[in-house]
Amino acid sequence: MSRQGVLHAGMLVALLSLAGCAAGPGGPVYVPVGGAEPAPEPPQTAEKEEVQVWRKSEQTVDREPAPQPQRSNKPSYREAGDELSPAALGLVREADGLLKSGDTQGAIVRLERAQRIAPRSAEVYFKLSEAYVAANKLGPAEQFTLKGLSLAGSDARMQRAGWLLLADIRRARGNVAGANQAEQRASAL
Repeated sequence: MSRQGVLHAGMLVALLSLAGCAAGPGGPVYVPVGGAEPAPEPPQTAEKEEVQVWRKSEQTVDREPAPQPQRSNKPSYREAGDELSPAALGLVREADGLLKSGDTQGAIVRLERAQRIAPRSAEVYFKLSEAYVAANKLGPAEQFTLKGLSLAGSDARMQRAGWLLLADIRRARGNVAGANQAEQRASAL
């Protein structure tokens, strides 16, 4: 017998052994495979029972509907990013000092810690972007600026700063059209 034939035979034996057990409304029922006795007929339900079941479900429809949660008229986005906690603010200030002294990698490390503390703060993302610009890593700088813009909400001052930062980064990367678009967005605010 071939390998495939053995596999099919094994599957057939497994299926036949599983066919010996069945579950009915009253619990598990053992039905012998190939036995002499025919399987018993399932119990017949009277029409009355079906009507009663239907009436039960009809009664559940008559119950009061579950109270719906109230929806507010507020927009689903946030108006502004998170405020900086004292710990995150301390890290941002420390990073500013490191950037002034020329330690861009130290500033990036501090700002990444601040970002973990305040992950929804647009200010932290813009500061991270500035640090990456100082390290001449313009790709990540642009991404952090875009993330900051997405978190700025309706804070026009923060959005304007982000769009101008994005314009500078795009210009430095050679994307003049993108820089012009970012400047237009900043001037529209």
